[in-house]
Amino acid sequence: MNTPIYDFLTEYAAADVLRLHMPGHKGRAEKSALSRIFPLDITEIKGADSLFEADGIIAESEKNAAELFGAKKTLYSVQGSTLGIETMLSLCTSASGNRRIAAARNCHKALVNSAALLGLDIDWIYPEYENGSILSGQITAEAVEKAAAKRPACVYITSPDYLGRMADIPTFAEICRSYGTFLAVDNAHGAYTAFLDRSLHPISLGASVCCDSAHKTLPALTGAGYLHINDERLISGAKDAMAMFASTSPSYLVMASLDLCNRYIAESIREDLRRVCGRLTEIKERLSPMWNIEDTEPLKLTIYTLSSGLTGIETAELLREKNIECEYADETHIVLMFSPLNTDEDILRLYSALSAVKMPKIRLMPPKLRFPAPKKAMSIREASFLPSEEIPTDSAEGRICGKTRITCPPGVAVVVSGELIDKETINILKRYRILSLNVLK
Repeated sequence: MNTPIYDFLTEYAAADVLRLHMPGHKGRAEKSALSRIFPLDITEIKGADSLFEADGIIAESEKNAAELFGAKKTLYSVQGSTLGIETMLSLCTSASGNRRIAAARNCHKALVNSAALLGLDIDWIYPEYENGSILSGQITAEAVEKAAAKRPACVYITSPDYLGRMADIPTFAEICRSYGTFLAVDNAHGAYTAFLDRSLHPISLGASVCCDSAHKTLPALTGAGYLHINDERLISGAKDAMAMFASTSPSYLVMASLDLCNRYIAESIREDLRRVCGRLTEIKERLSPMWNIEDTEPLKLTIYTLSSGLTGIETAELLREKNIECEYADETHIVLMFSPLNTDEDILRLYSALSAVKMPKIRLMPPKLRFPAPKKAMSIREASFLPSEEIPTDSAEGRICGKTRITCPPGVAVVVSGELIDKETINILKRYRILSLNVLK
């Protein structure tokens, strides 16, 4: 597959042009590890196209990506899935003429921020939480249908979620179609799922629109993302909608990494995925007598560590002693993320480290917490821009949340701007070691 963006950058770097344009480094750097990168970093000069008015090399590369993912339209993001989320919500609400959406509560903070910026109201769909974590839970078809029946601008789902659980996208897509509403999916962790032997990508499964973070599971630079559109009603004006939230100086290095990723996908990814997913399946089976392995999307190894007498945080520290760094750990879980580029040696190294952990004899139990559905005191937008103050979490009962407070990582909202803080909310905040809170004055 051709790589028009990357080819342009390498040719320009080799042409010895006097760069009397941005950026200020002029293609030069002091001797450092970045010296080979600076010559490829350019701005929208002649021939380089422009991301938000693309009709040249960027448009060609985006078309390549759309064909690979099976989307009617694919747009590049150099600001990760956050820009994709902002854009798809803008498109869904504009196309429907409706400022209310329905969204699963285990969403990323980017959704809440988008609601504040766009002035959206959210009807929350609460997952059926399991194993003491607000990061993951089952979203039922009944809950989605109840939300879709109110005919929001879109039903918004995160799949895979942060612990790797995948939602029933085909069923949800059928429900949304029956009520004439869009299904928007945050697929930040699942870009690779389009290239499994059986595609599990939201676009293949019937979603109207979805965002992917390429950098999470594909060989692309941090910030590289996609917005995939599969409903004709959302295509017109998509670039203009994205430009409202994005920098006018998008990174050509990030776009070049997406361009090169197209070639990798076309030539190599399926074989690599078969190998890595196969090896991971093997070690999950071998580890399962010792560890409680969660049922997740193929490239995640998520362990409910309390069953083995350890917290996720303790398990992460034991792995760090072996020079292995996890994606995420909390009191109940540890999350280990793989990509098609991991080697068999990488997987065996992790297996050896987990196999060598000495388990305590006592099995730990998750804290008994009821996950709250906080009462709404005012809109997200109103609360986000009113004067606020930071106070200890223990002192926040009865106050109204100012700035949305998240688990960090992964950015899942514990309490949202405009919600009333109660004892149950405080218990959850403290559980995730959030000891101060922004409340309205």
